[in-house]
Amino acid sequence: MLSFIVRRLAAGALTVATICVLAFFLLYMGATDIARRIVGDTADPAIVARKEEQLGLDRPVVAQFSDWVAGALTGDLGRSWFSGQAVTDAIASRLPVTLSLTIGAVLATAVIGLVLGVIAAARRGAVDRAIQATAVIAGAIPGFLVALILALVFGIGLRWFPATGYVRPEDSIAGWLSTITMPIIALAIGAIASVAQQVRGSMVDALRLDYVRTLRARGLPTRRVLYGHVLRNSAGPALSVLGLQFIVIFGGAVVVEQVFSLPGLGQTAVSATVQGDIPLVMGVIVVTALLVLAINLSVDLLQGWLNPKVRLA
Repeated sequence: MLSFIVRRLAAGALTVATICVLAFFLLYMGATDIARRIVGDTADPAIVARKEEQLGLDRPVVAQFSDWVAGALTGDLGRSWFSGQAVTDAIASRLPVTLSLTIGAVLATAVIGLVLGVIAAARRGAVDRAIQATAVIAGAIPGFLVALILALVFGIGLRWFPATGYVRPEDSIAGWLSTITMPIIALAIGAIASVAQQVRGSMVDALRLDYVRTLRARGLPTRRVLYGHVLRNSAGPALSVLGLQFIVIFGGAVVVEQVFSLPGLGQTAVSATVQGDIPLVMGVIVVTALLVLAINLSVDLLQGWLNPKVRLA
C-alpha cells in the first residue's frame, strides 16, 4: 500500500507542476499593459515604467517564474497586483465558502445518487424506468439554469431562502444553511444523475454474475446480497464517477457563486482573470490543482481498499 501511495503522489506532483508551468507562461504571454491598467490609462509613461519595475514585469519571464516557484515552495504565493492583499490571505478568506458548497453537494450526490441507483437496480420495471428518465432529464439541465430557477422561484417568489448573499457559520448556523441550500441543490442535481446511473449500471451487471446466483441459492436474504456483496463490488466505478463529479462541482461553483452573489473562490477567480491579476489567478490554480490531487488520491486509496487488484495495477 505504501508504494501505491508513493506512486500516486509522484504522479500527482508531476501533474501539478506541469499545470503550474503551463498556466504561468500562458498567463504571462497573454498579459499586456497590466501596469497601465493598474495606474490608469492617463498615467505618465514614467509612472507606468516604475509600476512595471515594482511588479517585476520588466524582468524575463523565466526569472519571474523562478521567483514565483521559490516563494510558492515556502507557502508565499505573492500579492495581488490590484488590491495588494497577500494571495494566501485572499484565498483563505474565500475558500471556505466554495468548499462548503462543494462538500455539501458531493455529500448530497453520494447519498441520494447511491440510494436512487440501488433502488433502480433492485426494482427493475416502472420504478427503474422512472428513475432513469428523471436522471437523464436532470443531467441535461445546466447548473446555472437550475440556479436561476431556484433563485427566482424559492428565493424571490416564495421567499423560502435568500436569493443572494452569504452568512458565515460563526455568525448564524441557520443563516449559513439557508444561504448555501439552493447553491448546493443547483450543483448537486446533475451530479446525482450521473452517480445514480453509474451505480445502477454497475449493480445490474453484478446481479447477473454467477456468485450472486450462488448466494441466492444458499438462501441469503436479498437485502444482504445487495448491500453486503453486490454494492461493495459495484462501488469502484461509482467512486470514480463521484471523484470526477467533485471536480465538476468545484468548477460549477464558479457560475453558481455568481448567480447567488457568494464571496467564494469562483467569484475571486473570475474577477482576477478579468483584471489580469496573475498572482491571484495562479494562487487559485495551485489551490484547485492541489484539491483535485487530494481527491484523486483519496479515490485511489478507497479503490485500493475495496479492490486489491487496483493496488497491483
